Amino acid sequence: MEFTLKLSAPATDKTSTVIVAQSGSELSPAGLALDAATGGQLAKALKSAGFEGKPGQSQALYGLPGIAADVVLVVGTGALAELDTRGLQRAAATAVKALANGPKKAVSHLAELDVKGLDLNARLSDIVRASLEAAYRFDSYKSKKAPAHALQQLTLAVPDKAAASAGKKAVAWGEALAAGINRARTLGNLPPNVCHPSHIADEARALAKQHEKVLEVKVLGEAEMKKLGMGAFLAVSHGSEQEGKLVLIEYKGGKKNDAPVVLVGKGVTFDTGGISLKPGAGMDEMKFDMCGAAAVFGVMQALAESGLPINVVGALACAENMPSGRATRPGDIVTTMSGQTVEILNTDAEGRLVLCDTLTYIGRYKPAVVIDVATLTGACVVALGKVVSGLFSPSDELSDALLKAGQQSGDRAWRMPVWNDYQEMLDSPFADIANIGNAPNGGAITAACFLARFTKDYTWAHLDIAGTAWHSGAQKGGTGRPVPLLLQYLKSRSGQ
Repeated sequence: MEFTLKLSAPATDKTSTVIVAQSGSELSPAGLALDAATGGQLAKALKSAGFEGKPGQSQALYGLPGIAADVVLVVGTGALAELDTRGLQRAAATAVKALANGPKKAVSHLAELDVKGLDLNARLSDIVRASLEAAYRFDSYKSKKAPAHALQQLTLAVPDKAAASAGKKAVAWGEALAAGINRARTLGNLPPNVCHPSHIADEARALAKQHEKVLEVKVLGEAEMKKLGMGAFLAVSHGSEQEGKLVLIEYKGGKKNDAPVVLVGKGVTFDTGGISLKPGAGMDEMKFDMCGAAAVFGVMQALAESGLPINVVGALACAENMPSGRATRPGDIVTTMSGQTVEILNTDAEGRLVLCDTLTYIGRYKPAVVIDVATLTGACVVALGKVVSGLFSPSDELSDALLKAGQQSGDRAWRMPVWNDYQEMLDSPFADIANIGNAPNGGAITAACFLARFTKDYTWAHLDIAGTAWHSGAQKGGTGRPVPLLLQYLKSRSGQ
């Protein structure tokens, strides 16, 4: 889908479809202009159709008099006075989904909406991002493909030439953001017999080749990890025929000597639970246990496409957790790269094992900030549902910045405690630490506390995305979260 910006008057838009908004009986400014041009016929038709202007609703009106467009598509927003970034994104997505089967071109007036906290450029970026997310398809493994999305060109109406000129950068940012989100979704959606650790490493190398001026990739295999003493990581990967990989993607967009932000993604490409085998029902969704790594990959792609002036390292901790004769057993004790020993009480608490060694390894980058992203615990889903991601950090400054980025991007998080009071729940009589807490409560917190023991040398935050990384049921598939949150944080940090 291509995007253009132009000054546009809704009544004279010579296009197949013009898009406006309504909340209840309150039309947007462009909607009011169309209603006036039609002599009130637009509002009358909406009333006859029973259109209520609720979020997610849309109504196409055909053959209205007095206007140039063939069709007026009205989308609901909810109360205009309460419209926020998530509401605008939903309205834009609703419009694109309604146009899936036609036409090829449309003009959208949604950027005129007054959204709390968003200037025109931010609104343009949101509309572009949401439109491309809505047009996303994943049917690579279907013998009969669904028709491609019909909409090929979306014109975004702006008030003047200055806005059209300034808005080009906003559109480009929205396109880069959507590319990163959709790449993360695709990696998550791939079947686990295709998307194993080596596949992710190959995809990273291909991405670096496309953007060789700003990206470099390094891949550590199990032999290198063994030399480094990454016993916790290997405790997960050596039960599988697929070799574990630590994929390191360096984005060099900032000044040469600027300390990088390091993003660490959990990339368990399939999680059987290991010897502590998961129940069979729903186990197919454990292909999504690499969505943390997928999100970091998507961020790195978006950075390369957008040219954001900042240095970032993406560390993808990729392994497959399988039961076999080589698999780690409950009761085993392993030595981490940091020298701390871990008693493994449950092999299904494997994400923290690949992450803890990765968190030690990335210390060599002397990071300004470290953020790890992981589908880590079902306990976080119990606590927060599938609406927001769990945020854990001892740093108020970093937490505040991430929470703000979540609000700005519509990809929200909620801060949870990571206090020392919980550390004693990880005590082991045989090792320095156990890999699960000794009580059934506070599982997401004790998992974060486990990781905290490996992050003493830098400022760190942990995002538990177990509830937000994918949808189940009829809409099963990766969401691409928290790519928007992370990119907004990086954009703000870079001063853009």
